[in-house]
Amino acid sequence: MTTSMSRSAAAHDHDHDRAHANANNHDAASQGAAGGMTDGVGAADLAAELRVWQQWVGRTERRDDQASAAPLAGLSATLDRDDPEPLPGTDIAPLAHWMYFLPRVPQHAIGPDGHARRGDFLPPVPLPRRMWAGGRLEFRHPLQVGEDISRSSRILKVDAKRGRSGPLVFVTVRHEVANGRGVAIVEDHDIVYREAARPGDVAPTPETAPTDSSFERRIVPDPVMLFRYSALTFNGHRIHYDRSYVTQEEGYPGLIVHGPLIATLLLDLLRRERPGARVKRFSFTALKPVFDLHAFEVCGRDEGGSRFPLWTRDHEGHLTMRAEAITE
Repeated sequence: MTTSMSRSAAAHDHDHDRAHANANNHDAASQGAAGGMTDGVGAADLAAELRVWQQWVGRTERRDDQASAAPLAGLSATLDRDDPEPLPGTDIAPLAHWMYFLPRVPQHAIGPDGHARRGDFLPPVPLPRRMWAGGRLEFRHPLQVGEDISRSSRILKVDAKRGRSGPLVFVTVRHEVANGRGVAIVEDHDIVYREAARPGDVAPTPETAPTDSSFERRIVPDPVMLFRYSALTFNGHRIHYDRSYVTQEEGYPGLIVHGPLIATLLLDLLRRERPGARVKRFSFTALKPVFDLHAFEVCGRDEGGSRFPLWTRDHEGHLTMRAEAITE
């Protein structure tokens, strides 16, 4: 895989409402040591920092890869599917493109949380917590096993606000994934940065998950599942596999199930229930962390057309991710 990066003067507006709502739902949901900015940062200071970070708007990056079979076979095993061997020319399932264009950051450039240190492609936001808040994807035509593929990424927008527990910074990145037939996938990826929560912070009231599903599947997350997905995506974020780090340093009660894994499990549910449907669009918003301490359900509702609302429900009946698939 090769990578190139540049700056572009063009900046594109984007609707961050769902990412902002997600951050507010997550606000004060965790406990841990403070770092980077603090709640004492004033509005003027935040505005000044934001002007610096907004210089990253328009920055671009390109990665080239080959759609090899091995990651797809590994993903199938992790999802507990009995798929045939992914032979050359096989269509790649929606969201399996996340198995490619993986970050290959040298070990010396890894931060204490297991992520790459900031300030290269993404702006150097010092807030210690970083989440994949959600995304919107359009699938124009399928990628296929064995193809040479590329991903062109551009930072669309950087924004900031003050939430219940301090400053929040939102970054939206647009990815265009292409093969020999042109752009196959357009993805807007929402990232939110936040301050570490403090003792005494009050978690927001969680939303109750719908109970009118047409189909659902029980998922039992465990450290092996999370490690396998981390390995497949070369994701070094310690919150997914290092229990002492996630509980002692970040203050969470258990290992955190990856947001993209949950999104993949939701689309996998639809694939199981409607195997002939082709997904044209998919959107998802993370609302509440899911830990490896309890089983959870991935749920969907058939509304009799091309639209399928999807969601996840935790062991207490709370909504943890909201999604929607549009099929043809």
